[in-house]
Amino acid sequence: METDGFKPDIVAYNTVIDCLCKCGLLKEALHLFSEVKVKGNRPNIITYNCLILAMFNSGQQKEATKLLNEMKGNNISLNIVAYNILVDAFCKEGLIFEAVDTVHTMRKQGLKPNVVTYTILVDAYCKKGMIFEAKDIVDKMRKQGIEPDVVTYGILVDGLCKAGHIEVAKEIFRELSVNGLKPDVYTYTVIINGFYTVGLPDEACQLFRSMEDNGCSPNSCCYNVMIQGLLRNSYTSKATEVLTEMVSEGFLQIYALPPYFLTSYYDMIYSGWKCNFQYIDQFTPECSNLCWCSFISSELDKQVLHISC
Repeated sequence: METDGFKPDIVAYNTVIDCLCKCGLLKEALHLFSEVKVKGNRPNIITYNCLILAMFNSGQQKEATKLLNEMKGNNISLNIVAYNILVDAFCKEGLIFEAVDTVHTMRKQGLKPNVVTYTILVDAYCKKGMIFEAKDIVDKMRKQGIEPDVVTYGILVDGLCKAGHIEVAKEIFRELSVNGLKPDVYTYTVIINGFYTVGLPDEACQLFRSMEDNGCSPNSCCYNVMIQGLLRNSYTSKATEVLTEMVSEGFLQIYALPPYFLTSYYDMIYSGWKCNFQYIDQFTPECSNLCWCSFISSELDKQVLHISC
């Protein structure tokens, strides 16, 4: 740029620094950051946010804190994005109380937490098993006039299902439609898995079949959950139907088989599923060998072998 007589401004530098950070090239981003200062450009909040986020994501908490202090020393006030980065960093370290304290600090600075802030906290509480604290956060959002989005609901539904609170999860799931939101494939998948976990395969199937009617198509992960759930509830024929449907929808491609799908396929083999073995031809050679080995092993397990010496 400079060789063509164009002097990059801070917007141009920020664009490149952001791209470098997102590509995992933090060292190069920091080198460019130094160049910004040497050439007389003043880094702004966007510059610092990009670098601080990249540092936290790469586990460089001390360096991120130093940069944060540098930013404050340059009289650059934190914005909502910067505070959300800090809240997320604390939550990922399991420091929920520090994250909540950061939200209080945000308010004292005159900044209102947004849906991203609260969703980060909901996710952190769910991962800690503090499910009803997470639900309280969602209730608090509504009282403050901040509507949870489909991501917030999906995280909460997942947490409730994993904690075995399937009835509460169903209630929250219904709230999405009431509030004008459409469940995404992630939300459908987690609650379907929740139904299977508590032994409600028929409800899982019913919800799965309603997805298309509600404008949401299953993806390969959702099919995987369905197949595993059906097999673990001894619905082998239905599992075969779902696999056939999955193939017809183009989710089983040569050399592009999702690794997690193998678990479902192995489950089918061990469950005594012997039909539709033509699908093995669509696997990579390595996958085919593994599947045949699993089949042979399952057959041997069914036999009583008498070895005479």
